Amino acid sequence: MVGTVSQSTEQTPTEAMFCADEASRGLGIELMEHGEGTAVLRMTVTPAMVNGHRIAHGGFLFLLADTAFACACNSHGPVTVAAGADIVFVAPAREGDVLVARAEERARYGRSGIYDVSVRRGEELIAEFRGRSRSARDDAPRPATTSPAAPVDSGGGRGTGDDTARETPGTTTKESR
Repeated sequence: MVGTVSQSTEQTPTEAMFCADEASRGLGIELMEHGEGTAVLRMTVTPAMVNGHRIAHGGFLFLLADTAFACACNSHGPVTVAAGADIVFVAPAREGDVLVARAEERARYGRSGIYDVSVRRGEELIAEFRGRSRSARDDAPRPATTSPAAPVDSGGGRGTGDDTARETPGTTTKESR
């Protein structure tokens, strides 16, 4: 069921995540509708969002689409993050344009998912985004806080007797699947 943002005191997982998203809300992004595996968000291109060519910077278009993706993939409840994403810029957006990003779940399997987001100005397609999600395991340990007095190992375990393999960002290992 797709609904508008609820005004009740009980928030959905999407609403709770979006309310805590200072980056997106600080840019004026609005959550318009959401449901299981879907979300619709809106953003107006401000003067601070245009680049040297006087068109919307691609990073802001990606952020709008990524936020719609996050709202859709977190609608199911478990904390879910991006495992990867791609965007294709189809047409330029300009200052003052009102953009709408519509995210739709394409597949969920295990802890992974695939979501497509279309960013439009009215009926005109501006960008197409595909996001791949990964949900946290229920039994996954939560990050521990480090006290100021505790030593921090920034050497990847070298010299500490820790022979655990370390992942390089952007790679997939058997342990990370």
